Amino acid sequence: MDNGMLPHRIVSVHLEESALKELAQEAPSPKEKSAAMDVGTALKSGLGRAEPTGRGEEGKSKLEEEKEHEDEPQKLCEQEAGAGEHRHLHLSSCRECRQLENSTIESVKFASAENIPELPERCSSELEVEEKDEWLEKGVERINLAGKPPNILIYLGSEAAEARFERVKSVLQECTGADSYTIYQLQQEQLLRDPWVENSLLLVLATEEPIPERSHKLFMRFLSQGGKILGFSSSFAFGGVRIKRRKELRRAVRELVVCRKDSSELRLSLLLSGFVFEMGLKEEPGTVRTLSRLNNAEKDSVIVHLTHGSSGGEAILCQAHLELDSSSMDVQTEEDFNLLKMSNSKRYEVLKEILTCLGLSCELREIPALTPIYLLSPDEEIHLAFLKWLEGNVDSEGLRTSSKVSLRFVPSWESRVEVTPSLVPVITEMGAFSSRHFSLQRYQQNLHTKKLGKILLFTEVTTSTMNLLDGLMFELPEEMGLIAVAGRQTQGKGRGGNVWLSPVGCALSTLHISIPLHSNLGQRIPFIQHLVSLAVVESVRSIPGYEDIELRVKWPNDIYYSDLMKLGGVLVNSTLVETTFHILIGFGFNVSNSNPTICINDLIAKFNREEGAKLQPLSADCLIARTVTVLEGLIELFQEKGPNAVLPQYYKYWIHSGKQVHLRDEEGPLAWIVGIDDYGYLQVHQEGQGVESVHPDGNSFDMLRNLIVPKH
Repeated sequence: MDNGMLPHRIVSVHLEESALKELAQEAPSPKEKSAAMDVGTALKSGLGRAEPTGRGEEGKSKLEEEKEHEDEPQKLCEQEAGAGEHRHLHLSSCRECRQLENSTIESVKFASAENIPELPERCSSELEVEEKDEWLEKGVERINLAGKPPNILIYLGSEAAEARFERVKSVLQECTGADSYTIYQLQQEQLLRDPWVENSLLLVLATEEPIPERSHKLFMRFLSQGGKILGFSSSFAFGGVRIKRRKELRRAVRELVVCRKDSSELRLSLLLSGFVFEMGLKEEPGTVRTLSRLNNAEKDSVIVHLTHGSSGGEAILCQAHLELDSSSMDVQTEEDFNLLKMSNSKRYEVLKEILTCLGLSCELREIPALTPIYLLSPDEEIHLAFLKWLEGNVDSEGLRTSSKVSLRFVPSWESRVEVTPSLVPVITEMGAFSSRHFSLQRYQQNLHTKKLGKILLFTEVTTSTMNLLDGLMFELPEEMGLIAVAGRQTQGKGRGGNVWLSPVGCALSTLHISIPLHSNLGQRIPFIQHLVSLAVVESVRSIPGYEDIELRVKWPNDIYYSDLMKLGGVLVNSTLVETTFHILIGFGFNVSNSNPTICINDLIAKFNREEGAKLQPLSADCLIARTVTVLEGLIELFQEKGPNAVLPQYYKYWIHSGKQVHLRDEEGPLAWIVGIDDYGYLQVHQEGQGVESVHPDGNSFDMLRNLIVPKH
């Protein structure tokens, strides 16, 4: 809604004739908005209804009983409205009703979150021309095979289950995009009362409760009118398909084989409901198709596709929890947790294919707009010194040019300088900064360095942080350690030209360091990526209580959860200017984004469940500052004492100890991983051949198959 509040429920209200006439004649004043809101709710929730909506005490739902005290003011309103003769609401084609509806729209927008209706502002299936134009202006694509509004309803039975609704809503938005469809909860009392059948594109059944007969008939009516149903572990079935209980599969993690649209097969592990589908004898040929079976002896069907009627109605019913990830489940074993996390990206693939099959659009979200940069520093003295340095190092318009990204330094965003991939304004006034994704105070509290990370460029959205420091790093005084941090990247970079996905929740940063050529590290530049990987792991595991969080390093430049899943990576670019290496270190790791794979806070939550601990989740700003702090200490140690001073610490966390690998291909010779040499290259021992070093630039280490193969 415009006021930032979320829809909560629909309240049905009877209107007396006098009230209808009065409201139709004049729009509500600001003082009358609260009362008028209830009228607008009734109009939008009851258009086209011809049956009474009043119910006695026997018809009270469990949800209403639980919220009895909360709803007291609304009940009083309903009693007063019902005191006289009832007038049922008109159809949406009625001129008086249209006037009355329009007069209450604005008041609904300013209503409290407790009273905002569940369904969209216009429930009529007769879309007016101006409404269509509004959708086009917003650029919202409407995949609408049945001529229905783009509303998705989630039905959870009689449960209030707000947390479950938010989880299902979130995964649907991640698959379809937040701006493509409106998602609401269909409450139990609304199911039989409100005109949702005509005004919804997709109904998601996400409850294991038995489906009452009257509700089942409404679901079938929805299908017969071209509606789509997606069942998540629901008891809903039709057309000769029966649901059979299998106790041994209840909350068990098993491998599924999914038949994809292109006839290929995809295998993944999911948590099961404890039920499977059986095909009866009465279904018509072609109306039922199995999309997924368990990889067991019985080949049990767990995802089926059914069609109904001649208007395009169809349902996909699942007895595996596609809507949940491991962090929202009570997983019993570490093995199950790992299987679910390793299948998480495939779970999204299957979900998107299912939603696409049901007529929804699952195209990638629109790339977010680039945002200006804020110049920040945890040290006010250094911040002022940097501004002083800028005076002699920018042109008259505050421009600092670069071949990658030019920066224009401005005192405030009032200047309205356009943000483009090649020119970004930098706001120098720190007092104007605020962000949901980064706290300068937390960064300052966790940064304990002499030089590194003291001058910070933060932006919510950029192409790549690797490009932002290019025009500054060669001339800036060394004590002003540069770092760039972003909330999101649209063109994140990985090693070898790979793309690094950078959603909100990642720690995304590029740090500048200077290393003398004639120094321990200057003679062993490949070691830098190992030091950074180690610093990321240490940023977490050096916190008291977090020592056993299963975060590890993988040669040459990855951060892993155990030896199972990649959680982050490091990219190092170096430029030698006379006798100094100018090095840009890009690092990114998942902190709070559970999807599409796994994040550090998932590991913390897993540890808490297993150990009964109460460790708090961590934030990206905290861990970026801690990583830079640890890295500065490792660099100093390496420069003073060489590689042997840091290798014991590195080996403590790396995942390769005692691993045997094949060289070149699966039929290639076996070799044992020994360690890394003085220059940071992997050492392997091949029987009869001795120890040899494997350079990261020419080889790829396939963890899943224990292969070291040449890159071509």
